[in-house]
Amino acid sequence: MTHRCACFIALMALLAVPAAAHAAPAQPWDWLLTPLSGASEHHIAGRMAWHARLMVLGWGVLLPLGALAARFFKIVPGQEWPHQLDNKTWWHAHRLLQYAGVLAMTAGLGLAWGFGHGHGTAAQVHAWLGWSLCIAGWVQVASGLLRGGKGGPADVRLRGDHYDMTRRRIGFERLHKSLGWLAIALAWVGIALGLVAADAPRWMAVVLALWWSALVAAFVRLQRQGRCIDTYQAIWGPGAAHPGNRRPAVGWGVRRYTAAAWRARFGPP
Repeated sequence: MTHRCACFIALMALLAVPAAAHAAPAQPWDWLLTPLSGASEHHIAGRMAWHARLMVLGWGVLLPLGALAARFFKIVPGQEWPHQLDNKTWWHAHRLLQYAGVLAMTAGLGLAWGFGHGHGTAAQVHAWLGWSLCIAGWVQVASGLLRGGKGGPADVRLRGDHYDMTRRRIGFERLHKSLGWLAIALAWVGIALGLVAADAPRWMAVVLALWWSALVAAFVRLQRQGRCIDTYQAIWGPGAAHPGNRRPAVGWGVRRYTAAAWRARFGPP
């Protein structure tokens, strides 16, 4: 994953390289304000400018932050796990950020409606990716609503799709996690293509490359720290009496701990 991220960041940097046929601007800020193609001016319709802003807000900022919250903060720093279970801070952050991101995406799609696919390969692929990602975003919302019941010792019904880790819950976790991260990765490609299609100023590519580099660095650091703990254990603890703990964790890089292993790795709060 680190190699792919490095290649993508390098691609974003190349987008900001001025065309050889154009003379270098006199000041650094002139270079940053110059469009990617090296043209003297940047022009874009007002509706399309807001389309771009909303799509970057949704797919470039809100949705990645919501995904990081869900992956790495099911147990927050200072929480006395497994004595303190089911801290819903990550859940509220994830739900708020994802809903806001999907709404921004939908509004951005509405603003682009009727403008066509534009000219050039970058514009056509950007449009195709945009439609695909909007569908993926709403599939994520639908899958969350259809994930089944929770259950567990705190529920008078006890039985539940999540507590029992039924096929429905396992299917939801596999789809939701894999589709979510794949969509974010493709969205960054789509945004880069949108910058090219709109011949955006170079500073936009530079800022986005720096922001996404920070997100990737945070992902790698938290993953190496072992912060990606299984949702099931975060909610109900590591006890073998819970049926979900007798099944393999769902997802790449998801960790499970005993109480002693957690204390040894992260120390007392």
